[in-house]
Amino acid sequence: MHVARLHRPLILVAGLTAALALFTAVGIFADDRTLLGVPVWLKPFKFSVSIAIYGTTIAWMLSLLAERRRRFGWWLGTIIAGAMLLEISIIAGQAARGHQSHFNGRTALDGLLYNIMGATIAIAWVATLILAILLLMQRMPDRADALAVRLGIIVALGGMAVGFLMTLPTKAQLAQDNPTVIGAHSVGVPDGGPGLPLVNWSTTGGDLRAGHFIGMHALQALPLFAFALTLLARRSPRLRSDRLRTRLIAVAGFFYAGLTVLITWQALRGQSLIHPDTPTWTAAGALLLLTAAGAAWAASTRVSPAAAQPAPAPIPAEAA
Repeated sequence: MHVARLHRPLILVAGLTAALALFTAVGIFADDRTLLGVPVWLKPFKFSVSIAIYGTTIAWMLSLLAERRRRFGWWLGTIIAGAMLLEISIIAGQAARGHQSHFNGRTALDGLLYNIMGATIAIAWVATLILAILLLMQRMPDRADALAVRLGIIVALGGMAVGFLMTLPTKAQLAQDNPTVIGAHSVGVPDGGPGLPLVNWSTTGGDLRAGHFIGMHALQALPLFAFALTLLARRSPRLRSDRLRTRLIAVAGFFYAGLTVLITWQALRGQSLIHPDTPTWTAAGALLLLTAAGAAWAASTRVSPAAAQPAPAPIPAEAA
């Protein structure tokens, strides 16, 4: 796959946000201002990295579309690129002003910028959903790779949707006559409390960002798992079976989706990721048992000598 054949607006946005990530990384240490208890440039740094990865992945997925869908796919990618560029511009601009970008309605300008940012996320989510539908209809040479791409984008849509839960007002905000902050990523505790290093997910209450982050990155995790199986197939004849790899990817997709739901459910109960209670441990154990059973089912796949053909090539840049 030649980089020049990827969606140029998305690759441009990915490059710009990668450069912004470097700038904001310096800002974390060079600027001593803080916002909600963390360096003011931490949020734009995290979003820059995330958007760079997301944009590159979507550009690659668009390259899998058949020729007759390429033009429509180009417009989808351009819409996503524009939405992401506008979002990160607002986040970085608010950080430069020392203002909270999310949930902020303290001033008319803050409220306007937050509403614009919310609209960009909704637009990007719908465009990604349409791409998911196109990929569900798209025929791909390798069934296992196709399943990894489809499951990856479906689970990622679920992870992205967790972000919409953060926009709902909390009980404390509903009790106020005229709240200036509406929405929160923490559950059961105020935003800005003690958090895990770098990601800053709450260590004292629930945090919806954990499920949001984990689910979103199914977009990369499941196709990378498929790619790893393809590489391992060069040494293991059994993995050259399309049926076996498809089953393994189905099990991995089930586990990843289950983990996203579990982490989100834990956060909604106001529970920190690092302090699981008995119901959380029980649900996690059930998920692991079901995954182990699924892995055993996949491993029991009969592979005929004819199925152990030469190792498949990774997902191509162009699909039939």
